Amino acid sequence: MKDIIDLLPGFNCGECGLRQCKDFAEALVNDEIELTCCRHLYIERFASNITEIERILNKIKDGYNESVGIKGIIDGLEADFVLSPLLNEPSCKEYLHPFDHEAKPEVDEILKYRPMGCPITHFARVLDVDKGIISVHMVGPLHRIRDKGAQYRDIGLCMVIGFDGMVTKGRVPDVSETVKFLPEHCMMQKVHSGVVVHSEGKRVRIESIDLKVW
Repeated sequence: MKDIIDLLPGFNCGECGLRQCKDFAEALVNDEIELTCCRHLYIERFASNITEIERILNKIKDGYNESVGIKGIIDGLEADFVLSPLLNEPSCKEYLHPFDHEAKPEVDEILKYRPMGCPITHFARVLDVDKGIISVHMVGPLHRIRDKGAQYRDIGLCMVIGFDGMVTKGRVPDVSETVKFLPEHCMMQKVHSGVVVHSEGKRVRIESIDLKVW
């Protein structure tokens, strides 16, 4: 993405609707905005950069790193893609179902929990609660929570039933496809598996999550 940032005007004018050129470059990579939204890029001074930016974007969209392979560190398994956070979000969204049905978390509360099948304790901030399903952003590990002096509540074992994020490395999957993916924020860098239930541009939602990759 740095290559694209270096080719942009760098005015940080906000006329594209984003705060700065760095955000515009990220949105381009995630297929969330068109190159034409930067009007300064089309003046004579920068117009020669357009072809190179398009070449870089096409390289990313073609999954240029597939030949290298995306492997989990802890298991050495190969993944189809890396799942990264949506624009301006700190982590992929996770959807949890707690085994403690009396947990009843509140929005913005920080939770401590352990996903079923994972030996690592997670810390996450609650985004929403709907019919017992909790959507969260990861904010752990523990030392980060302690450094900020934040309070948290332990809700025990949870089933991770879904992820929502952007494909940043590898191929974009089709809906209904069973995939192997590596969540960018996973502390163990372990390959997960699941079924794609929504795909729009580079954004995908994956459900039926399993830490056993068949």
